[in-house]
Amino acid sequence: MTRLSHRLMAEGLGTMLLLSIVIGSGVMAERLAGGNLAIALLANTLATVWGLYVLIHTLGPTSGAHFNPAVSLVMAIRRDLPWPNLAPYVLAQSIGAACGAWLAHAMFDLPILQWSAKVRTGPAQWLAEGVATAGLLLVILRAPEGRAPSLVASYIGAAYWFTASTSFANPAAAFGRMFSDTFAGIAPSGVPAFMASQIVGAMVGLGLHQMLSRP
Repeated sequence: MTRLSHRLMAEGLGTMLLLSIVIGSGVMAERLAGGNLAIALLANTLATVWGLYVLIHTLGPTSGAHFNPAVSLVMAIRRDLPWPNLAPYVLAQSIGAACGAWLAHAMFDLPILQWSAKVRTGPAQWLAEGVATAGLLLVILRAPEGRAPSLVASYIGAAYWFTASTSFANPAAAFGRMFSDTFAGIAPSGVPAFMASQIVGAMVGLGLHQMLSRP
């Protein structure tokens, strides 16, 4: 069995790279799209999909490639992750998310430390986050063996476009993105409601999986 320290390193590294992909590709897309937000979002989506697919394949054998406290919570409820490991996983993911934002800023010669001013709030956004996270957990739990990387990446790519929130679906992502006043950012005031919606959505996804799995 992989040592906990190695699993935590994989979770922190994976979440850091995921956030640097999301934020960095948003910066690049906004610079190159000439004000066309649809093109910018498309570029941001594609980079996230490809990056997530690679990260899950690369780090999944070490830690399970959660990169997401909501996923780790569900795995602990299912006893696929020991409960004592949940808090360290969430801490590693959160630190990784913040570092990912700072890494993206450094790569694009932006101020390292900043707060997002992009307001994302309201019932529609919260519902969108719940739906996005419920769908993500349903895909993870019902993916055939070996198919999770492609299915998860594809679902997140679709959810970028069919949800009003552009599908954070991840409390660590919400946490990390509040440190970036860029295309992918979220104002700190909106983060608690996003996180709450994501946790509720994760529980709905777990519930749906259990209902569908009954004889």
